[in-house]
Amino acid sequence: MQSFPRIVPPVRRVAVAGGTHGNEMSGVCLARHWLGSGRAELQRPHIHVEPFLANTRAVERCIRYVDADLNRVFTDKNLRQPKSDNPLYEVCRAQEINETYGPIGSERAYDMLLDMHNTTSNMGISLVLTSSSDHLTLHMAQFLQRKLHPIPCNFLLIEHPTLTYFHVRRVMKHGISIEIGPQPQGVARADITDHMRRSVAYCLDFMHKLNSGMELPASTLDVHRIDRYIDYPRDGDGHITAIIHPAFQDRDWQLLHPGTPIFVSLSGEAIAFEGQETVFPVFINEAAYYEKKIAFWITKRETLNVEPLRVEDGPHKECTST
Repeated sequence: MQSFPRIVPPVRRVAVAGGTHGNEMSGVCLARHWLGSGRAELQRPHIHVEPFLANTRAVERCIRYVDADLNRVFTDKNLRQPKSDNPLYEVCRAQEINETYGPIGSERAYDMLLDMHNTTSNMGISLVLTSSSDHLTLHMAQFLQRKLHPIPCNFLLIEHPTLTYFHVRRVMKHGISIEIGPQPQGVARADITDHMRRSVAYCLDFMHKLNSGMELPASTLDVHRIDRYIDYPRDGDGHITAIIHPAFQDRDWQLLHPGTPIFVSLSGEAIAFEGQETVFPVFINEAAYYEKKIAFWITKRETLNVEPLRVEDGPHKECTST
């Protein structure tokens, strides 16, 4: 049976965020560059692109956050309450971002957010996708994967019935996180930053082509859906008693079989993965996850059906900010 394209509005306004975590330096450096002399790099016909630094105080101090993780505080309650009722800086900043680029769920919210992140894990170039039904971002993920080839680009789908967090991408109508590593916290590596720059450029190219009338056929996309996380072994006081096994370190996106050593105790004893099926680990030994009691995430690979799309009425006039 013939599948007719879903008609979608053009992408007119795009926000590009760096420093959602203030010590993830590829996004910080690029956002600062694009806010200054490098702004022309982001220009695409008929699209207004707005770079910004998300957690400005954390960026100034080169720390992940000041009071709370900005990428976890975009709850409806936090965004509704008076600023004077919450002393946390990141909640106030979330309200400012929502007022500027949203508000969430409104017609005037920005069409797309590209949120730039780094990880200390060996994730390579990865896109974090929020919804299996957001076919526009799924097509953009495919486009980016093709443009980056032969450099691998993997897709992490964080859609889950119970595991959720309230990220900055909620503010815009569509959004992805571009997650690239390994890169130490507070450090900018030229190769990682170049991958980030190219990834953002290709995403903007995709949106321009879409607005210009490019039809996107039905297709499939392999993703890794988040399932659960594994914590480090701990003693009765909550202290870590084992660390990531050297044979498991840096094996993000690679098959993890039951019985494979994943931890090694400080006395030298190997501790095996006790799962009942083969899975794909991600964010192995991520530095920022120690405080969250996460050693790595377990994902399962699945194939999504991506619907055909096209823009409602072809090319559009130049857009300006409002």
